[in-house]
Amino acid sequence: MSKQTFRIVKDSMGEMQVPETALYGAQTQRAIENFPISGIKMPRGMIRALGIIKACAAKANLALNLLPADKAQAIVKAAEAVSEGEYDAHFPIDIFQTGSGTSTNMNANEVIAQLANNFSGRDIHPNDDVNMSQSSNDVIPTAIHVSASVALHAQLIPALTHLLETLINRSKELNNITKTGRTHLMDAMPITMGQEISGWAAQIEAGIENIKSTFSHIQALAIGGTAVGTGINAHPDFSNTITALLSQKLNIKFTLSKNRFASMGSQDAAVSLSGHLKTIAVSLMKISNDLRWMNSGPLAGLGEIALPALQPGSSIMPGKVNPVIPEAVAMVCAQVIGNDTAITIAGQSGNFQLNVMLPVIAHNLLQSIEILSNAAKDLADKAIIGFTVNKSHIDEQLSRNPILVTALNTVIGYELGAKIAKTAYQKRLPLIEVAKEMTDLSEDELKRLLDPAKLTLGGIPQ
Repeated sequence: MSKQTFRIVKDSMGEMQVPETALYGAQTQRAIENFPISGIKMPRGMIRALGIIKACAAKANLALNLLPADKAQAIVKAAEAVSEGEYDAHFPIDIFQTGSGTSTNMNANEVIAQLANNFSGRDIHPNDDVNMSQSSNDVIPTAIHVSASVALHAQLIPALTHLLETLINRSKELNNITKTGRTHLMDAMPITMGQEISGWAAQIEAGIENIKSTFSHIQALAIGGTAVGTGINAHPDFSNTITALLSQKLNIKFTLSKNRFASMGSQDAAVSLSGHLKTIAVSLMKISNDLRWMNSGPLAGLGEIALPALQPGSSIMPGKVNPVIPEAVAMVCAQVIGNDTAITIAGQSGNFQLNVMLPVIAHNLLQSIEILSNAAKDLADKAIIGFTVNKSHIDEQLSRNPILVTALNTVIGYELGAKIAKTAYQKRLPLIEVAKEMTDLSEDELKRLLDPAKLTLGGIPQ
């Protein structure tokens, strides 16, 4: 194995040895050595956002006559290559680093500067040129908002919309199947399977609406606030110019934050968004667990549906098939709920003019969006679209459900109804048979009053 070679580079603190092939410089190398903590690198979405921000910053500085055209063009070319993922290997810094994300911002500045030097032959400085009109303190919060906005529009909203449409279609398809409702996991009054699925659909629809309600906040950017929110060392028109360029580049309506002191000193928009992601996770957990219960058995459980058989379910029990997709989705939900707790704690770590847990907010927020998006699509395509209904078993369960006697409350009263239900339970007899013996109602009248399909319509049985 050949021995790794190094070059000597300098920053304001002195000299550092950097791998010869690395595009980054001394500040990145210091961060690599300072934070050997998790091995978790900054998300691809954040690196993409940083590349786009640096490219748009160079364009803005060119438009404002702050940066020569040849330097600006070289920076744009380098930054766009970074945004496309061509140089991700040169972004090695752990997410558990300086809380402002300065290490990652300088990583981007150093890589882009070196690439721009290679492209142009000019001496392009990572701080003076690539970071012109910027600070880590406004760039990293901006990158969080930009990357989250892109992920919401490109991944989460389409995935949730697909899941919603799938649920609506299955709800309509299965609305003629009447089944036993359950409260406390115990038999309750009947419901149609379509009504049950419509409840899931409503949860997802509300989740989509909640996410969309965050757009105006997560698409508001801190860029131009520089060090403490005042905009020191930035042209007065820089923030508006770069915000317009970012909107044009990504086809998302970004705005300048109404108050950059709030946008840099806090991460309330990210905390709010994470809260809505957590709510969606709770909804998906509920849907997944309902599917698991309905699929349970097939002989000793509820056995109402059969989820698609995707893989063997046991290394020792032949023929066993498990509800693997709902289980995977439930684990995603647990992770998102945990991420939200971390983001909540991180959001509390705004001290005066800067939040100092930005990297962990970026990682957890983008991970939650990504895995929720993938889980929602998987749940729709590999569980909900393809499950089959065991109608004969559902009908049998429904016919033996003594709780249907609830429909007779207005005719015979609660007390007599309770006696009928308990007798039917104890003697394992059909409800109608017991009710015919204990009331003066005819069999035809009982069949009319206890028709399960009619009972799903609500109101007083007629």
